[in-house]
This record gives sequence, C-alpha cells and structure tokens, in this order.
Amino acid sequence: MEPALERRSDAPNHPPDDSPNDPAADSPADPESVARAICLRLLTGRAHSRSELAAALDRRLVPPAAAEAVLDRLMEVGLINDSAFAAAWVSSRHAGRGLAGRALTAELRARGVAPEIVAAAVGGLDSSTEEETARRLVRRRLAGLQRVGPEVRARRLVGLLARKGYSPGLAGQIVHSVLAEDGAA
Repeated sequence: MEPALERRSDAPNHPPDDSPNDPAADSPADPESVARAICLRLLTGRAHSRSELAAALDRRLVPPAAAEAVLDRLMEVGLINDSAFAAAWVSSRHAGRGLAGRALTAELRARGVAPEIVAAAVGGLDSSTEEETARRLVRRRLAGLQRVGPEVRARRLVGLLARKGYSPGLAGQIVHSVLAEDGAA
C-alpha cells in the first residue's frame, strides 16, 4: 500500500468543514444565479439573441421559470437587445463577409430573432449598397480566375454571389457587368 493511502486510512473520520472554501459543503446553487452566470459568460464573448441564451440555458437544464426571470432582467438592464443584436449582425456580416439581405435574414432567423426585428435590421440595407458590395466581391475574386475560361469564370462568380445570398438575376447582371468592364467577357 502506498504511504499516501496509509495516511488517508489512518486519518480520523470527520464530517466535512462548513467553511466557504470547502466545495463539499456547497449546497446546490440557486437556479437564477446559475442562469445569470451562464448568460453573463456567454455575453462576455459576443452579443447573443434572447433565443440563443434561452437555448443555452435549456441545454444546461436551468428551470424555465429561472431562465425567464434572468432573461427578463437582462433585457431590462439592456444586456439583451435583439434589435441592437440584429442591427450589429447585419452591419458586421454585410461589411465583413459581403452577405446579402437574404443570407442575413436566414442567419438571424436561425438565431431566433423575431421576424419583425429581422425585417427592420435587413431593411436598413439598400439595393445600391448590396450591388456595390457584390461588385467588390466579384472584382476581388476575378483576379484569381484569370487562368480559367470565360464561361467557367462567369459560372464561378455567379456561384460566389449565390452563396452569399444574392438573387440569381442580380448575380448574373453584376457578373456580366464586371466582366464587361474588365474586358474579360
């Protein structure tokens, strides 16, 4: 037998300390404080929609009443704001990744944002901004497609815009226009 195990078996059998540092003395945590800690930890990384936070609390088996109380309180103090979340999401994803309104709408719906909030956030994008973003994406990608034929180049560029959520008609129009400007049509 190892010496450590011998000492342990020789130790007197005392009940655990009731000191605050003793993890064995911890009683089950208040569900609201657990829910609050989960939400605050998630909100530290990035903004989340109320639905995302509710799903996280549900996965952690927080009772629904405690989850609702914490989510309501976080909304009262402004830490959860689906409108601000949606507006920031649209701005960031449109500018950074070049996503069109259709793709942004799908992403926000997947995050549980209410349809009227999604419509308001995506409605802030005007068609000229979307067209300019699509043109910028096509011009950036065009440089890497010089070695392929014109049909393949056009098909790949339209595919790029389609994956970003642009309508097929707009994608075809922009690709044709940019290729004509570039002399590669």
